[in-house]
Amino acid sequence: MTNSAQTPAMKRIYTLLDENSFVEVGAFVTARSTDFNMQAQETPADGVITGYGTIEGALVYVYSQDAGVLGGSVGEMHAKKIEALYGMAMKMGAPVVGLVDCAGLRLQEGMDALDGFGKLFACQAEASGVIPQLMAVFGTCGGGMAVASAMADFTFMEEKAKLFVNAPNAIAANNEDTSAAKFQSEEAGNVSMTGSEDEILAKLHTLISVLPANNEDDFSYGECTDDLNRICEGLAGCAGDTALALAMLSDDSFFMELKKEYAPNLVTAFIRLNGTTVGCVANRRESYEDGEKTAEYEAGLTARGCEKAAEFIGFCDAFNIPVLTLVNVNGYQAVKCTEKKIAKAAARLTYAYANARVPKVTVIVGEATGTAGLMMGSKSVGADIVYAWKNAGVGVMDAVPAVKIMYAREIGESDNAGVLINEKAAQYREMQASALAAAKRGYVDDIIDAADTRKRVIAAFEMLYTKRVDGPSKKHGTI
Repeated sequence: MTNSAQTPAMKRIYTLLDENSFVEVGAFVTARSTDFNMQAQETPADGVITGYGTIEGALVYVYSQDAGVLGGSVGEMHAKKIEALYGMAMKMGAPVVGLVDCAGLRLQEGMDALDGFGKLFACQAEASGVIPQLMAVFGTCGGGMAVASAMADFTFMEEKAKLFVNAPNAIAANNEDTSAAKFQSEEAGNVSMTGSEDEILAKLHTLISVLPANNEDDFSYGECTDDLNRICEGLAGCAGDTALALAMLSDDSFFMELKKEYAPNLVTAFIRLNGTTVGCVANRRESYEDGEKTAEYEAGLTARGCEKAAEFIGFCDAFNIPVLTLVNVNGYQAVKCTEKKIAKAAARLTYAYANARVPKVTVIVGEATGTAGLMMGSKSVGADIVYAWKNAGVGVMDAVPAVKIMYAREIGESDNAGVLINEKAAQYREMQASALAAAKRGYVDDIIDAADTRKRVIAAFEMLYTKRVDGPSKKHGTI
């Protein structure tokens, strides 16, 4: 054991892991560089504590940077310790958690430190999609370490921490703190969740406890004590705030939303159904807290929302986590900043759904309009089962504007255009824009009561449990 036992770095490990489960590895490693008076520096554990322990009894590998040793900067041996930890985690098929408090690259070690960063990136790249990688930022996370945090599957950030590639004062004409947790979570989308140090460690513990250990051995299943056939009264009223709907559907209301502050009109979250972890993507039009509406959101897809959902679905597919989608979307957001990126972002979302081989169940809770509705986990892009609530709308576009286009001449010649529009819109809605019309054509598998959604979705995933899909022989897609 190093003399780091009472440091914040070690205390974070003790808080995160099960009690008395941590075993330190590499405790006596120190810096070997002697340049720039480094021989006079004390570098216990070379500024990073590495080892393994358990969370809810499952093996986890952890490294925690010690800002009290040269600012927690990454030097040659510091990087080698993390690299060795990744090697062990890959052999054992267990997650890696990084607790970051790092001033960046250790300048005194120059190219040796830079090479250490490169090897860390290579380890992360190799581990991506094989074992879950999580990071939590405490204190500073600058330069190359910020890149490492972005390579993790999920990154958490303490409210007072700093995360940056370029420091805010190094950015020309910058008038805000781009390193702050608020900016990184709301604007950059680099952070999955923010909070106090204790809150972040607790959320990390919870998330790891519901994730698979790796892409082959799944320990994310647990015993379900909730009623599998529970009727969800009032669920129909949650079509606007699908975060509430997902919490109602989940076993014992377990609900963990990630990147809540980034693109809030699209929910990405984990829930539990019949004891199984399920990844959820859902359109959201409004938010409620304690029964009060706190926000309203764009009804159309945004570029940010598409990117957020595509990344989340990719993670679920890599680790064999089923995907549930709740759809309530009407086209795309029509603003210039979205238009710059929406085509590519929407393409990536469509690819993520179509490429995912895991069980995919979709429930249309409101509207599924146009190609935006199509790419939200429709049967056309590979959903296994699609349900729709009774009053859902499924079609190319809203009935009224569709009628105005199709019957433009007749409307112009009519003495009572309003009546004609309403009459034709009702016909169009019944024949082309309803859940029943979609079900008649096979695009919806069943029309269900909202209250029955939990039992129907659980039954669908149970049926899909042994799903196996072999795609074409290729290295990877390019979308």
